[in-house]
Amino acid sequence: MKNTFSGWRYLWKSEDIRRKLIITFVILAIYRLAANVPAPGVDHDILAAFRNSSSGQGNFLGFLDLLSGGTVSNFSLLSMGVYPYITAQIILQLLIPIIPSLQRRMQEDPREGRRWQEKWTYYLAVPMAALSAIGQINIFNSLSLQEIGQAILPFGFSAETWLQSTTVLIAMTAGTMFAIWLGELISEYGIRGQGLSLVIFAGIVSQLPANLVSLLADQETRLVMLLFTIVIIVLTVFAIVYVQQGRRNVPVMYPGRRMGSRMSMPVKGTLPLMVNLSGMIPLIFASAILQFPTILASYFTQSENPGVAEFFTGIQNFFGATSTSNWGYWTIYFFMVVVFTFFYTSVLFDQQNYGDNLKKVGATVPGVHTGAPTQKYLSTVQRRITLVGALFLGIVAIMPFLLGLLLGVFGLAAASSQTGIFLVSSSGLLIVVGVVRDTFQNIDAELKLHGYQDSLLVR
Repeated sequence: MKNTFSGWRYLWKSEDIRRKLIITFVILAIYRLAANVPAPGVDHDILAAFRNSSSGQGNFLGFLDLLSGGTVSNFSLLSMGVYPYITAQIILQLLIPIIPSLQRRMQEDPREGRRWQEKWTYYLAVPMAALSAIGQINIFNSLSLQEIGQAILPFGFSAETWLQSTTVLIAMTAGTMFAIWLGELISEYGIRGQGLSLVIFAGIVSQLPANLVSLLADQETRLVMLLFTIVIIVLTVFAIVYVQQGRRNVPVMYPGRRMGSRMSMPVKGTLPLMVNLSGMIPLIFASAILQFPTILASYFTQSENPGVAEFFTGIQNFFGATSTSNWGYWTIYFFMVVVFTFFYTSVLFDQQNYGDNLKKVGATVPGVHTGAPTQKYLSTVQRRITLVGALFLGIVAIMPFLLGLLLGVFGLAAASSQTGIFLVSSSGLLIVVGVVRDTFQNIDAELKLHGYQDSLLVR
């Protein structure tokens, strides 16, 4: 059996591959350095007091820190990471099948359609970043006022604060666009097509040392918690790889080719349909939607009307408290992930238009008419296997809640405080495993392109 990592010995023999790897590591190092640059105007003493308060270290900040590499709790210029760009990308992907003119543009000239989509994704990312910055500042100020009675950053557009507020918005929006630019540089000059994914990957991995220190802080339970965490991580990685690699191979008959005066026999083939076609986009989308109530409520928690302030404070506490006692939040999160998985998979699958594409090349699914009936049949198969992927993503999303309950059953007091670590080991590991897998495949393709036939992966 071929050694899985036998191709590693070729990585530094190819000057081109070596250069791409070095560029990738250098750009990721620059990103991590920039992630520690604080936003202008932040009172770091108040921020430190807020983080050290009882709910300042609470689960909501840990949830926001999940994919940002700790930049949210540090109020960095890169607090929003590349997620405004991802949100803009999702919005455009959802609008294309809804608006006929956009759908025609993508179908008539796919290459120009992709260029148009990329251009407008950048344009839309700018206002999305500004809105995210406003929401993040309001949430921090609202929570810090509740906890310690002081705002982390004076923010507003009154005569006294408009200049500082505008400066902060411009700086944080520029930080997001800088992170996106670094990701594009990696895709262009480093590991091809992996730029934004590796930026997110770097943020998640950077949290692991701090989480490990937090895990080992309690001398009474650290060995049990360490063993428990290792077991959970191994099982989670196995489940992620198993489901992500899951395929349903639909048999397809391709027409024979004419060779001179002869006609070859039809060729049997398969059309692989993925169990989880949407990746982890539903997790990002659902978590973003669940943050909107908290962002909107933050505008009204300081209302002069006590009833209004109390009502919106309750909404903020409900959607901001991700502890194991908040059954309602995790139930909503689970169902939103499942629904978004089906919805996003349907959008992506319809864009593939397998029915017409197979008809154009003369291929048929045995027992099914070509064209629209084929598309309908494949859509039915895709929905059935998507159920497994949707439930899997839903379980991954609420794994911190489930693990917190499990730890509570065993009487471990660290159940609630370790939820953030398990959050990384579920949703975060879904990204990490996916990025590592895709990176291996890209490097494997580069090695073959340069004539090194030993693969990095077992075929």
